[in-house]
Amino acid sequence: MDTFPRLLLDHAQRRPDAPALREKAYGVWQTLTWAQLATLVRELALGLAAAGLRRGEHVVVVGENRPRLYASMLAAQALGAVPVPLYQDAVAAEFVFPLNNAEIAFAIVEDQEQVDKLLELRESCPQLKCIWFDDPRGLRHYDEPGLASLDDLVSQGRAHAVERGGFFDAEVAAGAPADMAALFFTSGTTGNPKGVIHTHATLIDRARAGQRFDQLTDREEVLAYLPPAWIGQNIFSFSQWLVCGYVVNCPESASTVSIDLKEVGPTYYFAPPRVFEGLLTTVMIRMEDASAPKRWLFDRCMALARRIGPRRMDGEALGLLDRLAYALGDLLIYGPLRNTLGFSRVRVAYTAGEAIGPDLFSFYRAIGINLKQLYGSTETAVFVCLQPDHEARADTVGVPIDGVEIKLSASGELLVRSPGLLKGYYKNDAATREALTDDGWYHTGDAGFLTPGGHLKIIDRAKDVGRLMGGPFDGAMFAPKYVENKLKFFPHIKEAVCFGDKREKVCAFINIDFEAVGNWAERRNLPYAGYTDLAQRPEVYQLMLECVEKVNADLAQDELLAGSQISRFLVLHKELDADDGELTRTRKVRRGAIAEKYGVLVEALYAGKVSQYIETQVKFEDGRTSMVAADLRIVEARTFPAVRSAA
Repeated sequence: MDTFPRLLLDHAQRRPDAPALREKAYGVWQTLTWAQLATLVRELALGLAAAGLRRGEHVVVVGENRPRLYASMLAAQALGAVPVPLYQDAVAAEFVFPLNNAEIAFAIVEDQEQVDKLLELRESCPQLKCIWFDDPRGLRHYDEPGLASLDDLVSQGRAHAVERGGFFDAEVAAGAPADMAALFFTSGTTGNPKGVIHTHATLIDRARAGQRFDQLTDREEVLAYLPPAWIGQNIFSFSQWLVCGYVVNCPESASTVSIDLKEVGPTYYFAPPRVFEGLLTTVMIRMEDASAPKRWLFDRCMALARRIGPRRMDGEALGLLDRLAYALGDLLIYGPLRNTLGFSRVRVAYTAGEAIGPDLFSFYRAIGINLKQLYGSTETAVFVCLQPDHEARADTVGVPIDGVEIKLSASGELLVRSPGLLKGYYKNDAATREALTDDGWYHTGDAGFLTPGGHLKIIDRAKDVGRLMGGPFDGAMFAPKYVENKLKFFPHIKEAVCFGDKREKVCAFINIDFEAVGNWAERRNLPYAGYTDLAQRPEVYQLMLECVEKVNADLAQDELLAGSQISRFLVLHKELDADDGELTRTRKVRRGAIAEKYGVLVEALYAGKVSQYIETQVKFEDGRTSMVAADLRIVEARTFPAVRSAA
């Protein structure tokens, strides 16, 4: 059981009728057992072999989480081929480099949208000869060479089942743990993405390490709703799924995730901070619309939860009155809130991908959700550090788990060595040599340190951590992501970008959360004509100023980061968007690209201007472009003296 196809066949033999995958279609959950999945994978593999797929070749897989796409990845691996998942929301041009870099001739996609993208690229990627689709809607009249449905591929596999009787089993047996299992392309924040090579051994080892750490069983329920191309989702809903044998549930669509989350009631949950931010924003919007007595009760119960909830989750002893008060709060507020969020059955919940704001982290633990942080990356197969159940802290990311070694370079960069490290970057020896040392250490690019208790604390990306120059905080550390996360805790702020390295003060761009601020404005009878109009309302600026100054007051309590207080800010006239090159597909800020694109705004912040006119081109989902223009106000924020710690 040292390759993924062998893990699949083991489950199919030992527990053939147990559910492996569920998919919601037309409002009804459909179940695929392990035996049915094994049969489907066998037929798909035979079909792919008949189409010409050979050991060592690559197959691109694009789409939402769908059982037949998962089966297709397993089918490719059974033949010794390599699945290459790509982001389904990427524009067609973003596929060109991965397709050509990995010399991909075969593609398996979800629907018409993805088919159209690949057909558009045939001139740029002439080697792409076969495209199979899962959902036939809208494709009835397509007549393109090499285009067919997955149903056709399955039928072709069945037709070859008799004449190639032992072929599938022989191919699975020929697989080895050191074989390449998947190729994951990074976000490419500073250039072309890099293809990260992972073997069956690296992915399975880390999946098993995570299984042991949290004592996962085949009784877990997981909701797979994040992009399969992100290794975080891939580990939780593919690698660990095959190692543990639990059930993976695929939502009907992106718009039904919140409903499906409540129906499934996952026991094992994973999401980046932006998802938890969005859920909290929804809660706060609903509470703002509630009656005065309900808001009063919510505020009183949440004050109690913030005081004792995290201590309760950490297993600390509480007084009788606190226990009774929390039990009453759980009956009236926390329990119904967990149910509304879909977290009633969650035993373990993780957040990763980027740092989570401490206030956001504490909120979920306060209401009784076992939210923990983990640290890892695409190159480390995710699992490097995890937080034990009773040692979850907002400012650390856990302890190194089985097989992981950690050390810090002289510059404070974190280095990792573990059995889950990438084999290398595909066709990029220079990048591989830069990332991996001769004795097996991986340069993470993160700045951090180990606490006396053995927990890892990440400050920021090493390249982003800077120093202020001049002004009252001359020489003070500047950690932009830390400040941005504090801003994003407020439900009215969706995104923030801070600047300050080698400057005398910190300035910021802010994106409002259109839904939250729109709801806030409507309750105050404030008219607006769209995002740009709403973002520039004086009342909205006052709301943002209050948020910024609360963050500044909090930062002033941290002697190390007091210099990172925000002196001036503006509210952007458009939402930062991956299609406009401002965010990665995992919604990480492309800081350099934003600083370059909006250089005139950055300079206006530091030049002392009170406003700045700007025009920006935006791209719509259908490929059209338009210009958005606005005269942006620039506001001064109050900063506070640093609180000195006692000697």
